[in-house]
Amino acid sequence: MTVTAITSLNEFNDKIKSGKPVIIDFWATWCGPCRVISPVLDQLSDKSEYTGIEFYKVDVDDQEQISQEVGIKAMPTFILYQNGDKVTELVGAHPGKLQ
Repeated sequence: MTVTAITSLNEFNDKIKSGKPVIIDFWATWCGPCRVISPVLDQLSDKSEYTGIEFYKVDVDDQEQISQEVGIKAMPTFILYQNGDKVTELVGAHPGKLQ
């Protein structure tokens, strides 16, 4: 699976409430660590052990409404959602912790 961009608050809410586990990468184009960790997330999305998980990205500058609702304070931030609830959060570019 590829990492797909979320482009609206409605789409964000639909994805996190889908019933499937969803990992969302909150990032910014100007964020150096975001660009470094992005290929790691892409690789994880292609691994067979993560087949049941959907992977998405939210550009915090393009989707300020989502960023504010979630309360993003630093990038990159990775959040795992299931059934609309936040399960866990990882802040920073830590490839080992992302897995």
